[in-house]
Amino acid sequence: MRFKIFGVLAAAALLSACASDPVETGMASGAGNVADAKPVETYTAPLGSTIAAGSQEDLVVNVGDRVFFGFDEYTLDGKSRAVLDKQAAWLSANPSVTISIEGHCDERGTREYNLALGERRANSAKDYLVQLGVNPSRVRTISYGKERPVALGSTEGAWAQNRRSVTVVGNAGS
Repeated sequence: MRFKIFGVLAAAALLSACASDPVETGMASGAGNVADAKPVETYTAPLGSTIAAGSQEDLVVNVGDRVFFGFDEYTLDGKSRAVLDKQAAWLSANPSVTISIEGHCDERGTREYNLALGERRANSAKDYLVQLGVNPSRVRTISYGKERPVALGSTEGAWAQNRRSVTVVGNAGS
């Protein structure tokens, strides 16, 4: 039952993430935008919530668990930095939580290239969180390249959904 509820919430979060254009054009580069990091704001869980504080469900529903990238890019746009700003505040409010940041790519390109690009995407998100004050020992990164798409199909819409990093609660020490 718990997995069904989580699945419905994850699907709702995914659909809401798909409602806006996740792609901001720009040239591929490193995490040079980490200098744009701003101080962490505070996070307060909504009152009356039945969601466990510090859980994956809390992160997905109240903060957002993913950021999106342009084609062949790993820079963070303004929307992505806004989500990561909220994640940093959430992590500050939940100091015992560790996270994994998964890097993902669309289907284009070789397996090896996409694994490397996924790693750069995950590290870009991690570097930004660390710049905001998150202890790097609480954050693990992993790349899945093109191996775990959330949207099937060879369309720009599907590719845009697959070019992402996803923050997952737990597993930072693994």
